[in-house]
Amino acid sequence: MPLKEEALQIFDFALKSVLPENLIKDKIKIENNNLYIEKDIYPLKDKFYILGSGKASVSMAKAFEKYFLDYIEDGLVISNYTEKLKKVKVLEGSHPLPTEKTIDATKSLIEKIKSLKENDFFIYLLSGGSSALLELPIEPITLEDLKITTNLLLKKSVPIDDINTVRKHISKVKGGRLAKLTKAKGVVLVISDVIGDNLETIGSAPLYMDKTTYKDAYNVLKKYNIWEEIPESVKTVIEKGLKGEIEETPKNPPENIKHYIIGNNSYMLNKAKEKATEIGYKTYIMTSSLHGEAKEVAKVIMSIAKEIEKSENPFKKPVCLLFGGETTVNVLGNGKGGRCQEMALSALKEFKNLEKVVFLAAGTDGIDGNSDADGAVIDKNDYLKANELGLNIDEYLKNNDSYNFFKKLNSLIFTGKTGTNVMDIQILIVG
Repeated sequence: MPLKEEALQIFDFALKSVLPENLIKDKIKIENNNLYIEKDIYPLKDKFYILGSGKASVSMAKAFEKYFLDYIEDGLVISNYTEKLKKVKVLEGSHPLPTEKTIDATKSLIEKIKSLKENDFFIYLLSGGSSALLELPIEPITLEDLKITTNLLLKKSVPIDDINTVRKHISKVKGGRLAKLTKAKGVVLVISDVIGDNLETIGSAPLYMDKTTYKDAYNVLKKYNIWEEIPESVKTVIEKGLKGEIEETPKNPPENIKHYIIGNNSYMLNKAKEKATEIGYKTYIMTSSLHGEAKEVAKVIMSIAKEIEKSENPFKKPVCLLFGGETTVNVLGNGKGGRCQEMALSALKEFKNLEKVVFLAAGTDGIDGNSDADGAVIDKNDYLKANELGLNIDEYLKNNDSYNFFKKLNSLIFTGKTGTNVMDIQILIVG
């Protein structure tokens, strides 16, 4: 079988393993009115409620309806699209920035969680995108003020953890504040889209906790010279928080709610390893924390490929190396593509002196950047074909136009929207 086909088989197997339907089927069991999650058992006295937020919440809710419909009382989830389910109501919010739709949907979810009694049981489905899809600012902050503040933070290239510190302290639902609205017992099933799987980061932790403080939020705004530019309403909330007039975010996880990460990048990489080993490769997971500029990361990965092909160091051929995480792209051009396609295009430059090597870079949500492709898979033939067609790799990289480059070579990967997101995967095969 051609190496490219093998790489695509490994990717397909790994991606299927983290689809919500398969994660719920593999990780959740209900027998004799007992709910089993990992090593924990939850006796089900009555039917339970399904709640959730995030881009994968609809797919997760559908999986629950498929396998456990009779156990569901009803439910409500917020996603970036709407769909009619049997028992769970789907409300549409907005992503990547909240709109009135987000506010209205969040108010409905708050009403629902507040209505649960102490002896009720709920399952909350949390995934990436929840930070924008679930939002209700603290008065007197308006939606417009929230948008202005978020845009200022993004414009100043503030790191995501610092952005979340500010977000959590001007929101009624982030940083564990949603959890304070119910005494019902519940579990949160998490599909992680962040490096390190920090529960304080995923979806801005609506039902968990938050170690940061109003002082930290104030320091972030001062550090990046944003304090003077933010709306007065945001200043008012932060200042009241500093004085103790607004309660801090919870500093400990709630006793009535437990979190479980049911899907993440590491889980997917282990499934990819399983498939690659079955095909016949000695396989190594190199990292699930890959980050940095995509085109620079590609050079590092390809330098490993060159070393293996030349000297069989540090691994003997044939070998399959797996990487996972989430890189970034500094967009300077106006082309089409995403971080995975850009990484593959940068890697292709290094194929001049490589022979039996294949490199695949793909996302897990089905959408790479501003394109409808999920990534690309390349080998020496792509390098030769690009030369034949007179395609200049540097020019396409300069314009961030990896999609149109690979479209000409027929090397793009298309999966369509997958309904999941555990970041990206890179597969390197040296034959």
